[in-house]
Amino acid sequence: MLADVIEVLADPIDGTALHGEDNFRRLVSESGHSYDVARQGYVTLSAGGGLKFSGDNPEMLQSREAFLSRGHFAPFVEAVTEAVGVALDEAEVPDDAHPIIMEVGAGTGYYLSHTLDTVLNSRGVGIDISIPAAKRLATCHSQVGAVAADVWSRLPLKDDSVDVITVVFAPRNPAEFARVLKPGGQVIVLSADVGHLAELREPIGIIDVEPGKVERMISQAADYLVPAAPVEYIEFQMELDQSSIASQIGMSPSARHISPEVLAARVAKLPPSMTVTARAAISRLALKPQD
Repeated sequence: MLADVIEVLADPIDGTALHGEDNFRRLVSESGHSYDVARQGYVTLSAGGGLKFSGDNPEMLQSREAFLSRGHFAPFVEAVTEAVGVALDEAEVPDDAHPIIMEVGAGTGYYLSHTLDTVLNSRGVGIDISIPAAKRLATCHSQVGAVAADVWSRLPLKDDSVDVITVVFAPRNPAEFARVLKPGGQVIVLSADVGHLAELREPIGIIDVEPGKVERMISQAADYLVPAAPVEYIEFQMELDQSSIASQIGMSPSARHISPEVLAARVAKLPPSMTVTARAAISRLALKPQD
């Protein structure tokens, strides 16, 4: 709930602290700006009052829910949660603390909920530019505060307020991550690697991951964040039926380029079940030391 994380939220216009009014039906900043809390429980925090982009639509989120709920990406989920635990240990966060974990591009809250269930006393801020996603985030877990915001703009959080940031197949803003991270905090990035879903590339008509993607991500963040550990590569096999394959493609950016009718026709030509490879890299990034 927003009340559980209000202490770290900030006015997206000027960065001043927010507090709840009218039984948390509004968030009001020290400078007097007011943001209505939607009846579903999320709040849109944008300097312009609205968001320029729409993000995932309800159909894409439904596909994501269907695919993830079947446990196909369980090794990825476990790896992200484990990395969060390592980051908190390395920061020497006490066991009786209440760490703030923020996920950017949190979608349905599947990864964030798993982490909060595992990390004792943790609280979560789920951020997504998609309003349908924010609605889902508001009810995904009792300890999640759901915020609709643009990662490419100033994040609506206070300086030095977040213990760990997780980014799962989502955009990154290294400068803002560095600003909101506590000293000793880390960013956990899960990014697709070459060969991810390779068996589906040709029959479905989707492109492969670019070589060197992880290295470029680390290089682009270098002014603000540096590796805290070597990159870990994760690979496993999934047995996917046609329904799961359709859901996987439907939750991905490819859904914006392949019509539902074309996707259904291509999936129908596949075997009833296929072995599909999942490949990703998990990176832990820490604040760049000050000169």
